[in-house]
Amino acid sequence: MTYLLLALAVLTPVALAAQAPAAAPAPRLTFAFEIRAQVGTPQEFGDVGRGRRRIIQILGGTFSGTGMKGRILPGGADWQIVHEDGLSELDTRYTLETDAGELIYVQNAGVRHAPPDVVKKLLAGESVDPSLVYFRTVPKFETSAKNLQHLTRSIFIGIGERYPSEVVVRFWKVE
Repeated sequence: MTYLLLALAVLTPVALAAQAPAAAPAPRLTFAFEIRAQVGTPQEFGDVGRGRRRIIQILGGTFSGTGMKGRILPGGADWQIVHEDGLSELDTRYTLETDAGELIYVQNAGVRHAPPDVVKKLLAGESVDPSLVYFRTVPKFETSAKNLQHLTRSIFIGIGERYPSEVVVRFWKVE
């Protein structure tokens, strides 16, 4: 009886594994589009309890990619909380307008961090090497355009670069 229980204990995980469905393949990323947003001078609110509040107005810009292009409408902004260790929490909202006049609302949450000397330059509005900065976002898109519904029905990630008067974000669809 002891050998039977021992055999069952050893063989059961193997038998169960043989019956389990195959794992889904690792996700792939497919380039979707790039935005180039012109941004204003940050409004500094100081320490608001959770960190240093900054709001950066989006003045306009362009976007282009697979099957679409257009402009970024003025009026959006990036509401940031910058922590003492240099981590920035990003909450960016803006509107894209395709060349065909279709509107896309974007709510783009993310994080940005870098070594302290790089963060100091970024927050001072200086140029830094984008490869030194971790700048990732997770956008959500809303649109009523029938031909752009793939934006609302998929997951995307963004990889950003901050320049003194421009932010570049490349969006990748998770397949």
